[in-house]
Amino acid sequence: MLRELNPLLHSQLRLAIVSILLSVDEADFVYLKEQTGATAGNLSVQIDKLASAGYIGVKKEFVGKKTRTTCQITERGREAFEQYVEALKEYLKL
Repeated sequence: MLRELNPLLHSQLRLAIVSILLSVDEADFVYLKEQTGATAGNLSVQIDKLASAGYIGVKKEFVGKKTRTTCQITERGREAFEQYVEALKEYLKL
């Protein structure tokens, strides 16, 4: 029987966010927005979902008078991504 694909990672935008964060130490909101082509509102919602699941850490700070939001993948996020990829591989073997 095939494993269920993680519904949190199966979203195109959330999968893109996690994939980007796997390849960098951290990424700020502007960079993620540019790389994904997402709207600010949609990106914000998806970041919140990933953070609530413990897949990414989010840090907000002030740089001058502007807020800077940075994201970083967590160990839990790495493990979830690896399990997601393994489940996809099972589908490809059919």
